[in-house]
Amino acid sequence: MSEGTIEQKKPLGQRLLENGYISELQLNLALNESKSRGIYLGQALENLGVLSQEIITNFLADESGSEVIDLNNYPVNPEVISLIPYELSKRYQVLPLEKNGNVIKAAMADTLNINAIEALELETGLSIDVVTAPKDIIAEAIEQYYGQQESFSQLVKDILSKDVEELDESSGNMFPVIRLVNLVISNAIRTRSTDIHFEPDEKIVRIRLRIDGVLHQEVLLPKKLQSAVTARLKVMGNLNITETRVPMDGRIAFKSGSRSIDLRMSTLPTSNGETVVLRVLDKDRISLNLGSLGFSLEDEESLNNILKAPHGLILVTGPTGSGKTSTLYTSLGIASSLERNILTLEDPIEYELPVIRQTSVNPDVGMDFPTGLRAMLRQDPDVIMVGEIRDSETADLAIRASLTGHLVLSTLHTNSAAAAIPRLVDIGVKPYLVSASLCAVIAQRLVRRICEHCKTKIKDMEPMLDTINIKMTAGTEYQFYKGIGCKACGNTGYHGRIGIYEIMIIDHDYHDLINNADIHGIEKIAIKKGMKKMIEDGIQKALKGFTSLDEVLKAVQ
Repeated sequence: MSEGTIEQKKPLGQRLLENGYISELQLNLALNESKSRGIYLGQALENLGVLSQEIITNFLADESGSEVIDLNNYPVNPEVISLIPYELSKRYQVLPLEKNGNVIKAAMADTLNINAIEALELETGLSIDVVTAPKDIIAEAIEQYYGQQESFSQLVKDILSKDVEELDESSGNMFPVIRLVNLVISNAIRTRSTDIHFEPDEKIVRIRLRIDGVLHQEVLLPKKLQSAVTARLKVMGNLNITETRVPMDGRIAFKSGSRSIDLRMSTLPTSNGETVVLRVLDKDRISLNLGSLGFSLEDEESLNNILKAPHGLILVTGPTGSGKTSTLYTSLGIASSLERNILTLEDPIEYELPVIRQTSVNPDVGMDFPTGLRAMLRQDPDVIMVGEIRDSETADLAIRASLTGHLVLSTLHTNSAAAAIPRLVDIGVKPYLVSASLCAVIAQRLVRRICEHCKTKIKDMEPMLDTINIKMTAGTEYQFYKGIGCKACGNTGYHGRIGIYEIMIIDHDYHDLINNADIHGIEKIAIKKGMKKMIEDGIQKALKGFTSLDEVLKAVQ
């Protein structure tokens, strides 16, 4: 047993309260959130924007003197998993990591739980040396490592041991088929995938995962399994398994460890059968601060100030898949407080947020963006988020709302920050209304992060500098990096993504240019006032080793 481990006398929430980390009101809100959503208290505190998992983990580590580890990148020895039975691992939320002599090193969320440690030592006959990690990460890792013994090949073998004639839509409820689909989804969540593709070809079914914006082949299934797998997915999404002629949309609530992950489901008839795509909506990926998305300290400070403003329009622009939703949700978290009424109108709702009222559009019943926005303006809002400005009516309502005492956030599809202004004018908004309402425009793209485990310096810099027209000068050091590929990143050289941005803060100096919809003049004055263009922000991040120059150039070209 670790020397720092002492008897736990009080619940975590009470200890955080007594140590000044949270107030009694925040504790009560978090306890209600925890109970209503079936999540851990630490996760509830993070969802409410009160404390991050990192702060809670460090607090627990300080209490017990335990080491804090990054479990996502820790080299767990698979051979030690069997030393602690799955039932005990799940009950006490403990994951064995490695064994040295008569000591098991194990990760626990709350290292003060002496009863759990004593029970584990009695079961294993070994001493337990505890380190700490966030509770939700441990719960997910338990499911991952204890479930690794079940392979795709064995599950496929089990299914094909049945008669071929049985593998139709009714086979979707066969236990091996259920386990196979669950294993695919669990692996997707573990690898941080954003989308899962089930794609039928002429002779096989291909399963691909989109990780860090790139599709990777996960597994090939025999064609015989197509109907059973598709039927299982439809059952999970509450869709009609006999309807194969038209596209359908559904939603799946998938349990992963202690967490519930939402999956948005889409089917599409093709010549080889129905393609099914699942969008993974993991609310734990939503950051609570702009810095973790890739904003600089200076940009973060500017945006924090704007998000506290009582009124105005803030736009986030970029193509599909550029991270606009993450920026919007993070911004809402910053703007959120118990003193503000925050409403969102989305198509569809991707992540449920605490203390925020979220509404989804439904054109089939006449609930479109303009109708929803008009209704929201009668709900005494302080902050309104509109998922996207698509037409002149929505744009006009959003802008007029921002001029009548409301802070409005929304998105547009433009390639740069300055291009948002003529785009609004093209939609039909009067230029003088744009200049009177617009506070800021954030244009963005996502680039892959270089894996920290295999990051290396690029030796020959001159060709890369020539590519971006930078000449090497004496006394100036330029250094780009790349990932050479390793086990931690699946040999891709990348792990995760980061945003590159250009942020235009609007003031009175822009008004004449906005009235003339002069995009070049707008961009010129923005740069004069200190705006970094997106490629500049990307190059700076590449020079700091966050991403590669190739990723930046691919994103902005």
